[in-house]
Amino acid sequence: MTYSGYPSPDSLAAGTWLRVTKTADADNLGLRRRVRSLSLGSLSSRTDSCEVNPLDNKIVVITGASDGIGAEAARKLVAIGATVVVVGRSARKTLRVANELHCASYVADFSELDDVRRLALELRRDLPRIDVLANNAGGVFAQRALTVDGHEKTMQVNHLAPFLLTNLLLDVLIENRASVINTSSVAHRLFAKFDINDLDVANNYSQLKAYGNSKLENILFTKELHRRYEGQGISTAAFHPGNVATNLGHDTDSLVRYVYRTPLRKLVLISSAKGADTLVWLASTASGSAWQSGEYYYKRKIHRASNQANDATLAKELWEKSSTLCAL
Repeated sequence: MTYSGYPSPDSLAAGTWLRVTKTADADNLGLRRRVRSLSLGSLSSRTDSCEVNPLDNKIVVITGASDGIGAEAARKLVAIGATVVVVGRSARKTLRVANELHCASYVADFSELDDVRRLALELRRDLPRIDVLANNAGGVFAQRALTVDGHEKTMQVNHLAPFLLTNLLLDVLIENRASVINTSSVAHRLFAKFDINDLDVANNYSQLKAYGNSKLENILFTKELHRRYEGQGISTAAFHPGNVATNLGHDTDSLVRYVYRTPLRKLVLISSAKGADTLVWLASTASGSAWQSGEYYYKRKIHRASNQANDATLAKELWEKSSTLCAL
């Protein structure tokens, strides 16, 4: 489920999904047990006794963390004291990041909602709590395809799966007054042609339209999550990471692929490390002081979203339709 920088050569379109293997599970077992047994005094590396590290005792779960901005965010957050849990699609890539950072990892396929349900059960079982959930997984696909659940792949991977994961962890997030961070994109303004009655983009499909719609859905989800649960302690924000030089355009057949796969990427794209900056900032600072819950950010500042992204009625309707699609 390595959707940050997704698709990779072992892409969704090729259908070559990597699963959790017994070997990978065994390699992770000790790390998972360590996370499960963490106490308030030992959740992360300590800072100088005279300093207060805002990430001490914090558990941060990042999806799409096997490469791209998810992996870079994991590195930066571990470096400043967080206990990070990485989630990815590729067992090999995810375990490689986990071994590098000495952190626990999980593998799941966001094109299968049952895999998302399994992931939620495992996180609930293994983690003493969750302080930050970073819904960072995402992809763009050349051809319209339906998942095993019967939904358009871009919509399910980018919106429906993180919506379901967040809802399945909702009581844990509320209990710990957690932050939920959703990776969106300026593509919601550039490419979205959103029809609430055509979430599966059955009419006039294009890869950029599907991607733009899904990034709009990320913001609408953020807005409605804030409206429903800010009073119960959840803080949430969406952000645009910038035009990041990842594998995102690998499976497209448009100008996006040309930019991502040629020397032009060095001229118009930023590094994954720079793209991860706002995610790290949101995860490592407090809502209400550093940032405002329910907003859309770019470069650590509130950024203008589209009119549809600020439509409260549309956000509510999307939540209700998504709940029905996920059988919540």
